[in-house]
Amino acid sequence: MRAKGKVKASFKLIGEYLLSISIFILIWQIYVSTHDVPTFVLPSPKIVLKSFLELFSTGMIWPHLWTTSWEVVVGFLIGVFLGILFGYFFAKIDWLKTALMPHIIFLQTSPKIALVPLFVVWFGIGVTSKLVLIVSMVIFPVMTGVILGIGSIPTDVRYLMKILKANKWKIFSKVEMMYSMPMLFSGLKVGIVQAVIGAIVAEWMSGKVGLGYILTYGSATYNTGLLMAGIVVTVLVGIISYEIIDLLGKYMLRWHDSENLSKIN
Repeated sequence: MRAKGKVKASFKLIGEYLLSISIFILIWQIYVSTHDVPTFVLPSPKIVLKSFLELFSTGMIWPHLWTTSWEVVVGFLIGVFLGILFGYFFAKIDWLKTALMPHIIFLQTSPKIALVPLFVVWFGIGVTSKLVLIVSMVIFPVMTGVILGIGSIPTDVRYLMKILKANKWKIFSKVEMMYSMPMLFSGLKVGIVQAVIGAIVAEWMSGKVGLGYILTYGSATYNTGLLMAGIVVTVLVGIISYEIIDLLGKYMLRWHDSENLSKIN
């Protein structure tokens, strides 16, 4: 019964996605048809679909898609590792948080487009500068999730660990990480979207390959159909990446009250 319920919920979600997209495309088609919008300003859905299919049928998209996906995955994993590391030590050591948090907030709030040229100067025009940008965008939401998660541990639980004389590893693995996981996965969901944005921005500014480069090329050549098709592919990469983290979170948090409540609802 539970498996059937999950399948039904999945089909319902897909149906809602398709209905929403269909309505959007219909409004788009009606607008460009009734207002005689020039193709270079806003192409029709048919032109965008043709460009989208050509990207895949000619094989043009694959090296760009692979490059962006690789940058997103590697940058995201490094950012997650550093975010968990910083978050844990910031939650445990107040003076370290006080000393370093302003610098991290400064880096997070700085406009990323302005940082890309600096990263290119410092780290070169290759993949390193792109990964640095992606990592800088992923660290903060992950770190914040860990800090809030560890801070949410009830005092009674901490006292219980002392009474049981639990060692540091037991406290870390059984209490601190378990309490951090719900908020950590919230940070991971934000982080994976930030990773995709960071990769596209970096490729837009300095890349010679990647989905960001396709967007730059389409914009520079006034090939709006290619530009819109590239945007669609980018959006799909973001949605798929987010859904993977969401599914992983549901699996890892199947014991948590939030997941049990969602099943009841």
